[in-house]
Order: sequence, then structure tokens, then C-alpha cells
Amino acid sequence: QLLARSREKSLEERLIDALSRVKGAFSLVMLTSDALIAARDPHGFRPLSLGRLDGAWVAASETCALDLIGASFERDLDPGEVVVIRRGRLRTLRPFTKAPRESFCIFEYIYFARPDSNLNRQNVYVFRKELGRVLAREHPVSADLVVPVLDSGTAAALGYAEESGIPYEQALIRNHYVRRTFIEPTQSIRHFGVKVKHNAVRGLLEGRRVVLVDDSIVRGTTSRKIIKMVRQAGAREVHLMISSPPIISPCYYGIDTPTRRELIASSHSVEEIASFLGVETLGYLSIEGLMRSVGAEESGTPFCTSCFTGDYPIDPPGDQLNGPRPFETSR
Repeated sequence: QLLARSREKSLEERLIDALSRVKGAFSLVMLTSDALIAARDPHGFRPLSLGRLDGAWVAASETCALDLIGASFERDLDPGEVVVIRRGRLRTLRPFTKAPRESFCIFEYIYFARPDSNLNRQNVYVFRKELGRVLAREHPVSADLVVPVLDSGTAAALGYAEESGIPYEQALIRNHYVRRTFIEPTQSIRHFGVKVKHNAVRGLLEGRRVVLVDDSIVRGTTSRKIIKMVRQAGAREVHLMISSPPIISPCYYGIDTPTRRELIASSHSVEEIASFLGVETLGYLSIEGLMRSVGAEESGTPFCTSCFTGDYPIDPPGDQLNGPRPFETSR
């Protein structure tokens, strides 16, 4: 609609006019009859990379896409940069007002990006493994096994196991034909998805003290079902370790996270959440540990951590407090 209503003449000018009216996060790639155009929002919330393949230019949201087709990585687009590629030549534009605060999404590192991608020239898998090592130092426990909640908890669980010296086992088997459950639209679908998505290996868990490692807790309902599954498989103790800080605020920058009231950590203490989940120990990575792991101070990369802090780089359209609480503490 913005493109159609723009009074500018060329498509490039109409696109810039349209994007200048957009508030928030975007990384766009579009083809015209004779050009490839890529654009990244002035805050730089989401990744966008340029590569080369047989003399041609390639634009992709993650570097793993370049690997897939055999392209070489050239560079990331800067926040607020627009690139126009026509007849093999690349022209870069910087038409937007510079954002007062660049803010790369830290949750891309923790959860959304593929482990084989590089973000800001840092490998995602290596970063997630470092999160597990820091988590083991911050929350040491006595246990027999470290078990990842597949797949997003795998690298952190390996880091936790290496740092703690506790053996690593994949005692939860995942069905890879089920998509991510926390973004499913209804509780009934999420519940069914959890049951289909994971199954516990009794022979590894029975009578053992288990450290479960996952990347985050959103509503808490998925974690609770997985912990119940591990208990039913015979685990003697369950210690849940989370390789990110508590999520207390919704994301308004392109990720369909729940309202604040549905986020379990927004209104309940760590002890209350542990009681609800049914674990002996619940440990979250500290925000300081997270920022040390990503090397924020050394790299100088400014990050958006609003889901952990409630400090938004762009004012949201008003917090939504509708919806039920995830559980009552009296239960």
C-alpha cells in the first residue's frame, strides 16, 4: 500500500519513501524487472548479509543460506543501508535518518538463528556453547546426566557438560517434523505438539539426577510437560538450566511472542516458577553472563535486550495485558 500510494517516480524512490514511513524492524529483499534490492532498518534489529557466487551478488537473511548454494560471504548490510544491484553492479544508499540507538536482537543468537550461521562475524553454535559454560559456572549442581531439550538447547547443554564434567546424553528424542511449539496459536495445539515433538529414553533417565538444558522459558507450559515426561521416565531429580535470562516483556519487532501477562517470568519469582514446573533447581543465565558471552563490550555491537529488561529501543504501541495468567501460585 505504501509503495502504491507513493508519489515518487522510480521503484527505488518509492521503496525508500515507503520504508521511511515504517517504524520498527525490517530486513527486506526484493526483485524488480532488472534489479535486486536489499534493505535493513536503521536500528538493525534483524540480520541481512551479502554474498558472491560466480560473479553475481546474493542477499540472504542468514549466512547459512550462502553456504547452502556455495556462495562466499562478503559482508553484512549496515543498519539503515539500502543496496541496489543492477547489471552486476552494487550501489549502496543510506537514505534513512540514523537511529539514535542501534539494537541487534540478542534472541537471534539465543534461539532464532541457525547454529551454522554467523551473526556479526560470530558463529552462533560457538556462542550458544559458551552460554552453557557460563551457565554451569553460575549454577553448579550435583547430577548424573546433562540432557538437552532438542534442538535449541543442544549447544548450551554441551557447554554445560564440558564445564561441569557431568556426562552429556541425548535422553530426549525429538521428532523433526513438528515445528516450534511456543508460536503455535492455541494451547491445545501447543500441548499436542509437545507430546509429538519429544519422547524420553527411560534406559538413560531411570534413577538418575538429570540436568535439563533449554534456551528459554516463555509460558512455562512446554517446559512443565517435558519435565513431567522426564519424571515419568524414572528421573530421580530434575534440575532445569536456562541459557538466557527470564523473559519478562513481549517482543514488538517481528517475533510473535505472547502478551506480558502470559510470560511466566513477568509475574512470578524463580522459586514460584520452579515449583510450578516441578524441578529441584531452576537456574537462569544472568544478563551479565549473557552479555559477556556475546562479547558485547569487546565488539561494540549494541543489542536489543528488551525481552529481558523491558527497555525498548522504539516505544511499543502499548503493552497488551489481556489473556490469562499462566498459572496461579496457590496451585
